[in-house]
Amino acid sequence: MIPPQEASVRRREIEDKLKQVSILSSFESRLMKLENSIIPVHKQTENLQRLQENVEKTLSCLDHVISYYHVASDTEKIIREGPTGRLEEYLGSMAKIQKAVEYFQDNSPDSPELNKVKLLFERGKEALESEFRSLMTRHSKVVSPVLILDLISGDDDLEAQEDVALEHLPESVLQDVIRISRWLVEYGRNQDFMNVYYQIRSSQLDRSIKGLKEHFHKSSSSSGVPYSPAIPNKRKDTPTKKPVKRPGTIRKAQNLLKQYSQHGLDGKKGGSNLIPLEGHEHDFRVKHLSEALNDKHGPLAGRDDMLDVETDAYIHCVSAFVKLAQSEYQLLADIIPEHHQKKTFDSLIQDALDGLMLEGENIVSAARKAIVRHDFSTVLTVFPILRHLKQTKPEFDQVLQGTAASTKNKLPGLITSMETIGAKALEDFADNIKNDPDKEYNMPKDGTVHELTSNAILFLQQLLDFQETAGAMLASQETSSSATSYSSEFSKRLLSTYICKVLGNLQLNLLSKSKVYEDPALSAIFLHNNYNYILKSLEKSELIQLVAVTQKTAERSYREHIEQQIQTYQRSWLKVTDYIAEKNLPVFQPGVKLRDKERQIIKERFKGFNDGLEELCKIQKAWAIPDTEQRDRIRQAQKTIVKETYGAFLQKFGSVPFTKNPEKYIKYGVEQVGDMIDRLFDTSA
Repeated sequence: MIPPQEASVRRREIEDKLKQVSILSSFESRLMKLENSIIPVHKQTENLQRLQENVEKTLSCLDHVISYYHVASDTEKIIREGPTGRLEEYLGSMAKIQKAVEYFQDNSPDSPELNKVKLLFERGKEALESEFRSLMTRHSKVVSPVLILDLISGDDDLEAQEDVALEHLPESVLQDVIRISRWLVEYGRNQDFMNVYYQIRSSQLDRSIKGLKEHFHKSSSSSGVPYSPAIPNKRKDTPTKKPVKRPGTIRKAQNLLKQYSQHGLDGKKGGSNLIPLEGHEHDFRVKHLSEALNDKHGPLAGRDDMLDVETDAYIHCVSAFVKLAQSEYQLLADIIPEHHQKKTFDSLIQDALDGLMLEGENIVSAARKAIVRHDFSTVLTVFPILRHLKQTKPEFDQVLQGTAASTKNKLPGLITSMETIGAKALEDFADNIKNDPDKEYNMPKDGTVHELTSNAILFLQQLLDFQETAGAMLASQETSSSATSYSSEFSKRLLSTYICKVLGNLQLNLLSKSKVYEDPALSAIFLHNNYNYILKSLEKSELIQLVAVTQKTAERSYREHIEQQIQTYQRSWLKVTDYIAEKNLPVFQPGVKLRDKERQIIKERFKGFNDGLEELCKIQKAWAIPDTEQRDRIRQAQKTIVKETYGAFLQKFGSVPFTKNPEKYIKYGVEQVGDMIDRLFDTSA
């Protein structure tokens, strides 16, 4: 049993718990009543808020829709006035119009408002196209010739290259053009502006190159120097333009060749019109011209500055095209979309490139006609041009990357044409040297160097400056498999073989020409002069090293030929010395009176010597030996022989009483005879 006291405590605890339960139940009941009354109010509030939001959205949409109906009126004035001077604002208006067009097309395609905004959009697009054309036209300027020359010279001068960086369009204009271009591509769905672009830039490129050519013509006619520094203040001590390597020797040869043969070497035109020069007049000219070729300070040195304008202009225009085309592509890359750049660039450069190629073909055509006339001086212009084209070809190829095959093939085609015509010229020149006719009236009366010899040597000397070019010309005509990938050594051997062929043809022709002379001694002097001129020219111009590539003994051979002709000439004096030679003299005893027959023989010997000496001196005085060293050598050798022979004869018979009038027969002393021989080959004496 539980004690009464504990039971009482338990009862109280239970009663307390029951009270708590009752309170909780009452609170829960009240909460439920409160919830049942609040929830409907909350839901009603939510609905009201949703309705309010829908109303606001509807009003906003109405405002947005209504705004499209005002776009036309809001932007019409801006579109009408055009984008000039406010491109940003204009493009902003165009963006609004475009959105309006899109809205009406999607929501109200039959709305008259759609036609309004579409018409406005088209007007705006046309205005942007017009602005693009206007900006390109107004701000695209021809590049000045002086600036182009600075640009070309920049290859060797980094500072100069930076100084002459081209700005085709002002920066602000360039940015406007770029923005219009991008808008037309992205929103205008228009590619016509690309045609506008290339047409305008093509014209400027073409005019820039033609302007450079005209600059050469004008400058050469006034000062002879086709350049004036573009930036004189920055480098006062050093002109901006570096001297370009010009084919000066070619020009000398051209001028000299033309002096000798205005219409060629065939003897029909050039040869027949020449007036043979007497004595040292011809001698001096040939010697003078020969020395002038290698004399930088000689009387013809000024000719180096008398530029062959056409050749120089063309060479510079080729370099200008490469530089300007590179610059054009850089400009184009900022303005034209990437996938249209190559095609647009191809179109842009066509006029200028075609102009260069046409002019190059004209040069080939002129060379072809000159070959027919045997005017090989004109053909010489092909050499520096072809060399420059081949040197420039890598840059050309790089610039033309991505263009059409027909565009890429233009320069190689021109190079092939020039190589072919150059090889033809070389071949015909060699044949012409061989076949130049023997014309009596075309032979130098003084036996000096023939024009054919000087022309041949002058022509060959030019090949030294263009060895690779000339060798490649010859190699290009080879049909052997080795020629398809010929080496420089192969080309050099071909050129050496060619030069030896010309010299061989020349030697054969000279031998034939020498037979025109009736006097074998004059024939010998003629051959001596020509052989000596050839040898000295080969040695002086270093042609001898090129000849030696295939003919090691050429120098020795020429020296032998020269000695042979000297010996032949010396035989002409036998008819003089034979009169007084020991073997032909009468034998007599000293102190014994001479018989009439013996006296007559001595008289005849003196008379024969005197007459022969006078005759030879008179004739040979008018002959010429241009080489001073050779002239002195030949005189001295002849003088020694004659003086010794005459001296011995005079010593033996000078005091013999073979005549009552010794002064009639003993006309000359030994030294007098020497003096007379010293005046041989000297028309001024």
